[in-house]
Amino acid sequence: MNAKEIKNMIDFIAKSGLAEVNIETEEFKIKVKRDTEGKVIASTALPQPVAPAPVAAAPVAQEAAAPAAPVKDEASKYIEIKSPMIGTFYRSPKPEDPSFVNVGDSISAGDRVCIVEAMKLFNEIESEISGTIVKVLVENASPVEYDQPLFLVDPA
Repeated sequence: MNAKEIKNMIDFIAKSGLAEVNIETEEFKIKVKRDTEGKVIASTALPQPVAPAPVAAAPVAQEAAAPAAPVKDEASKYIEIKSPMIGTFYRSPKPEDPSFVNVGDSISAGDRVCIVEAMKLFNEIESEISGTIVKVLVENASPVEYDQPLFLVDPA
């Protein structure tokens, strides 16, 4: 399993209400357990490399992705602008300045849409697509992960 599949599985478990899940293959062992406060805690143990990954690992990732599919179908006509890095998301260059983009704004490829601050470097994020901002998916000044969707854009 790669990091994205593990993250999808943890997200699935967090939404499903399951208290604990254990997955063990020849290649790895993963245990995901919900603590009493409802947070998800994950631990993995990777033994010495052995045989290639068994086929059983693939269905787990498909099961984790399955619940997300209906939500994706509703917004399938929209394109996501994703974070190219881990950092802190800012909608404007300064707190007192207006946001780069708001819901309903038309954008073109190359337009600045936000800033992601990483290690005291402020990286301006540009849109790779043209369209209309439909939804801002992240709160201002909140942490974001690599490849996390930031905006939904209607390309029509």
